[in-house]
Amino acid sequence: MSNPRIPRPFFCGNWKLWGTLSDSVALATGVRDAVASVTTADVAVAPGFVALDAVAGKLKGSAVAVASQDGYWEEKGAFTGEVAMVQIADCGASYAIVGHSERRQYFGETDETVARKAKAALAAGLVPILCIGETLPERDAGQALTVVGKQLDGTTANLRDDELAKSVIAYEPVWAIGTGRVATPAQAQEVHALIRSKLVHKLQARAQQVRILYGGSVKPNNVAELMKEKDIDGALVGGASLTVDSFASIVQKGVAACTRS
Repeated sequence: MSNPRIPRPFFCGNWKLWGTLSDSVALATGVRDAVASVTTADVAVAPGFVALDAVAGKLKGSAVAVASQDGYWEEKGAFTGEVAMVQIADCGASYAIVGHSERRQYFGETDETVARKAKAALAAGLVPILCIGETLPERDAGQALTVVGKQLDGTTANLRDDELAKSVIAYEPVWAIGTGRVATPAQAQEVHALIRSKLVHKLQARAQQVRILYGGSVKPNNVAELMKEKDIDGALVGGASLTVDSFASIVQKGVAACTRS
C-alpha cells in the first residue's frame, strides 16, 4: 500500500557540463523510452542550458520532466551570461536545481544567493531543488548536522511556508560527489532525519510532503539500500545519469526498494 506521506519518489539526473545538442536529445529520448513503464515515481533530467529547449521539446507529453542546473533571480537586466528563471520556465522546464555544491565551490554561491534563486524559481512556476551538504573537513570535525541545518535555514529563509512545502531538498555531501564515495545509508538517513525534523518544526504536517533527495555518487548498485531509509525520497544523480541503462536502472531499482512507492 502506498504511504500518503509523499506523492511518489523522485529521481533527477543532473548532466552537468556534458554533451552536444544532439547528444542531449539522444540521451533524453533514451531515458524517456527506458522509464516509460515507471508509473510510481517522478523522473527528471537536467541538461545544459543550450539544450534545455530542445530536450524539453523532445520530452513534452512524456513522463520525464526537465530541470535546469541553475538560474538567476532577476527576470531581466544587465546581467550578461545569466539565465532568468522565467526564461527557463518558458523553455518548458518544471524544476530548477539551485545551490549545487559545485556552484558554491567554483562560482561563489552562498546561502543568500541560493535563497534568492529559489524564490525566483517559485515565482516563475518552477519547483526549486535546493542543494545542501557538508564538506569532508566538516564531516570529519563532527559538524555535518550543524552545517546542513544552517544551510537549510539560510536557503529557505525567505520562503513562505506554502513555497517551502512545494520545494524539493537535496542533501549532497560534498565529499561524495564524483568521488566514488557514498554516504552509508545510515549516514544519509541521519542527515535526512535532521532536515525532516526542521521542516516539521516549520511546516508541521505538511513537512511530510516535502521530498528530500540524496545526491553523491548514486549508482545502480547502491540506490536500493539508500531508498530503503525512512526519509530518503529519491536521488539527485550525477555521472550515473549520463547513460540510459545506468539512469534507468537507478530509477527502477530505487522504485522497487522504496517501501513508500
